[in-house]
Amino acid sequence: MLFIYAWEQRTLNDVLKVNSGKDYKHLNHGDIPVYGTGGYMLSVDESLSNEDAVGLGRKGTIDKPQLLHAPFWTVDTLFYLTPKSNNELRFLFALAQGIEWAKLDESTGVPSLSKANIENVVKYVPDYHEQTHIGQFFRTLDNTIAIHKRKLDSLRELKKAYLQVLFPQAGETVPKVRFVGFTEPWSIKKLSEYMETSKTKNRQNLFSKQEVLSVSGEVGIINQIEFQGRSFAGVSVAEYGVVNTGDVVYTKSPLKSNPHGIIKANTGVAGIVSTLYAVYKPLLNANPLFVQYYFEHDTRLNSYLKPLVNKGAKNDMKVSDDNALMGDVIFPNRDEQDAIVVFMKTLDKQIISRVQKLEQIGRLKSAYLQKIFV
Repeated sequence: MLFIYAWEQRTLNDVLKVNSGKDYKHLNHGDIPVYGTGGYMLSVDESLSNEDAVGLGRKGTIDKPQLLHAPFWTVDTLFYLTPKSNNELRFLFALAQGIEWAKLDESTGVPSLSKANIENVVKYVPDYHEQTHIGQFFRTLDNTIAIHKRKLDSLRELKKAYLQVLFPQAGETVPKVRFVGFTEPWSIKKLSEYMETSKTKNRQNLFSKQEVLSVSGEVGIINQIEFQGRSFAGVSVAEYGVVNTGDVVYTKSPLKSNPHGIIKANTGVAGIVSTLYAVYKPLLNANPLFVQYYFEHDTRLNSYLKPLVNKGAKNDMKVSDDNALMGDVIFPNRDEQDAIVVFMKTLDKQIISRVQKLEQIGRLKSAYLQKIFV
């Protein structure tokens, strides 16, 4: 398709109408269904009930435009952008995604925009015919992203299901699903019978601040700079614990789903962790990744740690490294542990592949947004 007309410089006010919840609160045209998240309003204008729009966060989320499908409701803290005559919604949605809204932030606290500031943004805009084709191109990209997200969500749900059925339920010693050749009941023992506390510190400074590790519920044990963008290490890292490949780490920091911390195995390179972490050496009867998978089930992890941990005034975990091993676990023999690990690693590889594909498509979309909307 060949387009011959030059793009023309326009303010956003020339191509779209900017409204917010305040513009419609005085109207009374009846209740509509509620779609989306946030606050809500029950009475809306007739046109709002029949027109899609681009939602632009007014407070806190100004850099995340969303496509709103009618009927929708709105709130004071949300602007919604509807196309003016001879302008196409999907194109305007892509245009909004290509604008660096954070640079237009007018606040000194929570990010915010004003209606006037949005309307005065200047961009180059093609005619309606070309807008339609560009909008369709980004619609295809968005649909592809949505498909991969659904597949990723399905894989994650499948993993949750296997974390349930491949391990015994509370009070039981046999899981619902087992691999061929394994029939013996699992053993109820203290975790200390499978791991021992590591006392190795970085006192010879074999590891630098660039080799400090973080523990994430989502990605596991990872270099802190790679994960968080910089090192948060103290002046000295001499007392930091050394984490070798195959060690298991318990982070005594609360997460939303895991209020008593998380337990992960180090499958990457060696490094060090702060004194807020406990480091363990698996014994020969324990596969470190099996320990991780066992505790990736939130209920199982939380039930294990809750009796062992007291929370301090600063929400920190009051439990010694040794005492964190004093709870009961239900483990199979090493061979069955290894079989479960092989299966779960295959599933993890599929999840990682899907995440990488999503990131690749996301980078492609970002590149197109930068190149098309100069």
